[in-house]
Parts: sequence; structure tokens; C-alpha cells
Amino acid sequence: MKLHTERYERQALEWPAEGRHILAQYDDKSVIVYQAFRPAIARFAIAHGYFGGDFRYTRMSWVKPNFLWMMYRCGWGTKPGQESVLAIRLQRPFFESLLEQAVPSVFEPRRYATRDEWRTAVDRSSVRLQWDPDHDPAGNKTARRAIQLGLRGEALKQYAREAIIEIIDITRFVVQQRVRASASHFAGLLTPVEHIFQPADTKVCGQLGLADVQADHVRH
Repeated sequence: MKLHTERYERQALEWPAEGRHILAQYDDKSVIVYQAFRPAIARFAIAHGYFGGDFRYTRMSWVKPNFLWMMYRCGWGTKPGQESVLAIRLQRPFFESLLEQAVPSVFEPRRYATRDEWRTAVDRSSVRLQWDPDHDPAGNKTARRAIQLGLRGEALKQYAREAIIEIIDITRFVVQQRVRASASHFAGLLTPVEHIFQPADTKVCGQLGLADVQADHVRH
């Protein structure tokens, strides 16, 4: 495993209980996002370091920086077509640019004066934004919101071929932790180390509606 991991029980104590937060594993140069695919797509990506083969550039592709949100969506690698789980290390400036471009999937009156203005923004943007309930390892909803970004068009091309630093196959790790995710109190469960990610541009923080965080919760 090339990702830093820690016991879930310890991390859960540090994460905020509610509000919109971007939880991610990151450093000064990179941010990890997750996707799950059928094995053929994953094998091509691992072998070549970019997405091709059966990967479809004609449809929107969703990325998630939060590991447990990905586990909920793919059923810990048990859902058909999502058996292979990848961690994609992206260039941090590119990830920041996605956040800046992102347009919410639902109308937000605090950001758009009218629904028509919002619809125009949706049509023009190649990055879609959704905030959904985060989940614990057993799939139970929490009050915290998790982010996912839908990519299409030019953003998808840049993501899949130009912005990738490394593609890591974490399928075996997911399978190993799946049993622990269903154990009492998640005993022994390891998850990738994640901290609250704050965009460098405070304007983007406002656009995303990120919850305020204490300084000791943020690591740049």
C-alpha cells in the first residue's frame, strides 16, 4: 500500500461530525481521489498510467477524495462493474482548478440569482459538484457532507491523461478491510489517512459552501 493508513477509530475522533468538508489524503503537490471500475478498465489504467481502453470519454466520470464515501458507493468493491478500486494521485493545482470550475448539480440561490443563470452555468461547465451525506464504514449516514466531482469534456480529458501522477490499485486492501468494516465497532479497520482539505483560494471556499473549521483541523 502506497497510501498512508491509520485505524478508523482514531481518525473518526478527529473528523468533524457535520457540515460540508473535503476529507482527503494530500500533500503540497498532490491530492488522492478514488474511482471504482470493472477489472478491464482498471488493468489498462494500472498498466499505462492513464485511462483508456474501455474507459468512456463520452460520459461523465465521478471522482471522490473521501475513501469511505467511495466504499459506500461501490459497496467495498462488491457492486457489479465496481470490483476494482483505484486511488488516483492527482496534481494538486489541477484538483484545485476542478473545485474552482465546479457547478452544483442542484440550484443554490446563495450562488446564483436565478435558475436560468444556474442552468447556463451547468451547460457551460465541464465539472459538476455534488454534496451528499457521508457514511460510516457500515454504510450508515452521518451528518457530515461528502463531496464528489463529475467530470466531462475537456476536464475529463485532462484528468484521465494529463493530471495523473500515479494510479494505485487498492483493491486487495479494500477486500482485506471489508470484513473489518462489518465488525463490532469497526475493530482493527484501517482507512487512508485523511484531513480537511481547504482550497488555497478563499473565494472557492465560499463557492463550495465549506463549513468553517478550526485551525488545528487543517493541514496545508
